[in-house]
Amino acid sequence: MTRHSEQKGFTVWFTGLSGAGKSTIAEMLYHEFQARGLRTEILDGDVVRQTLSKGLGFSKEDRDMNIMRIGFVADLLTRNGVATICCPISPYREARAAVRAQIGAFVEVYVYATVDEIKDHRDPKGLYKKALAGEITHFTGVDDPYEAPEHPELVVDTLVESPQESLRDVLEKLKELGYIDDASALIEGDRVHSGLTDLRLTESGHVAKEH
Repeated sequence: MTRHSEQKGFTVWFTGLSGAGKSTIAEMLYHEFQARGLRTEILDGDVVRQTLSKGLGFSKEDRDMNIMRIGFVADLLTRNGVATICCPISPYREARAAVRAQIGAFVEVYVYATVDEIKDHRDPKGLYKKALAGEITHFTGVDDPYEAPEHPELVVDTLVESPQESLRDVLEKLKELGYIDDASALIEGDRVHSGLTDLRLTESGHVAKEH
């Protein structure tokens, strides 16, 4: 177990379409970090938009500003020894490259899923169907672009992997890069909601299973 006084910060940056599974894997990783005695925080894209980036819209300029704000906070946390987890859509490569350059200790994880898969199986609010019907505009992956990473540290394919399998991939990559000592999953079963993501909450206070 890593002692707090010796902990070196780093940022795990999940990027991908809305509904791809970023927040789900981020929640699981958060509890794995806690189980290892690491100081950790999550910066969730939707949650940040309600606070730090409240008032920003969905133009490219506003999207980039949102990512730069998240990156600024992630850099502060990383420099102060926090295992930082970010999971905004972050659709533009240039903005992601800028926060990578700012933070340095940066692990980009592309959470892959298709619009068709999300629309048909992971869209309880029907947002993709509304966007495809033209009822919602500036929707990433429909009428706004998503620029997939060209050289991420890791790709997790949630079309074929369970969240637990994707988490395993992330832990193994972090061990390979020297950020953690043990890639074993330490937490099993339902997880208490961190309160740091927009995932649905059960009556018992646990993370609801989406798919």
